[in-house]
Amino acid sequence: MTGVPQVDFALDTYECIVLYPGAAGRALPAETVQRLQAEHLAHMQALQRRRIILVAGSVDGQARQPDPPIGFGLARTGSVDDVRSVMEADPAVQAGLYRVDVMTFLCPAGSLEFPLVKTQT
Repeated sequence: MTGVPQVDFALDTYECIVLYPGAAGRALPAETVQRLQAEHLAHMQALQRRRIILVAGSVDGQARQPDPPIGFGLARTGSVDDVRSVMEADPAVQAGLYRVDVMTFLCPAGSLEFPLVKTQT
């Protein structure tokens, strides 16, 4: 990985998932959009049950234009490529309703907790 900051403390590494509106989204019939959104939610819930995704959800508010992000998540598999692969298998991404970027996220070690993951043990 390039761009790792040189700091005098430990870092935790996650895969950051950012979801954007896809090119096909505006052209899809409303029924198709509803079906794909339901399939997307099922896909994400399955990834959370498998402990691939630690946390995921929608975002709202001011952001870059013309395509502000609409979703965000964090995984911790050790592989951006693996997370990208499972996200590209999302039916809504495959249909073009959404598009996804996956990148590395670094933060001070121990600064994030995921209590829902702990309670599912």
